[in-house]
Amino acid sequence: MIEVQDLHKAFGAVKAVDGVGFRAEDGRVTGLLGPNGAGKTTTLRMLYTLMKPDQGHVRVDGFDAGTDTVEVRRRLGVLPDARGIYKRLTARENIRYFAELQGLDPATTRTREDALISALGMEDIADRRTEGFSQGQRVKTAIARALIHDPRNVILDEPTNGLDVMATRAMRAFLRQLRDEGRCVLFSSHIMQEVAALCDHIIVIAKGRVMAEGSPDELRARTGEVNLEDAFVKIIGSDEGFFG
Repeated sequence: MIEVQDLHKAFGAVKAVDGVGFRAEDGRVTGLLGPNGAGKTTTLRMLYTLMKPDQGHVRVDGFDAGTDTVEVRRRLGVLPDARGIYKRLTARENIRYFAELQGLDPATTRTREDALISALGMEDIADRRTEGFSQGQRVKTAIARALIHDPRNVILDEPTNGLDVMATRAMRAFLRQLRDEGRCVLFSSHIMQEVAALCDHIIVIAKGRVMAEGSPDELRARTGEVNLEDAFVKIIGSDEGFFG
């Protein structure tokens, strides 16, 4: 479980995150939904310890990200906004490199990499150099790499960004599988269809603040709207910048 309390982050005079707080629970897909520039990526970067908050706390399975940073990193699998695939390595070598960084022994690495390659449908690309990979192939490699140490908490920043229809459907199925395994899955998106199709719980963020949260049905009921997109627009008070 990931718990976020009163997070603040400013860049000069700009308040990118202004008091964000929420819980992402195990066995549930939690989505951060908001327009571009809402503070989603900055929030996630503080969650996975890439960035320190100016104020507030992040806890992962009860461990404080500020004081137990190494333990928090062990408990997280992260797909950042910058995928960072090593182009001269094969997909399998990318995965194994991260397994070594996590201190996994070779036998465990082989078992887990084979399972991930199968789950993500990567058999045909596993031993190809990643230079020249499509966006979908890069994302699959990055997710396998992030999950090689079998983390219970998974953070994904815009996981379907740039994917075609078939790759997007496969990604949705994989995220549901992670949820069904009892993991905490947290992802950000500005794409309404993704959130509606995947999320058990939605955190609506705009201008660095949490504007509302709840299940898709709860958000629709709260706003009196039948359509989730209309509910979102009513919550944030504007439709500017949503499709960016």
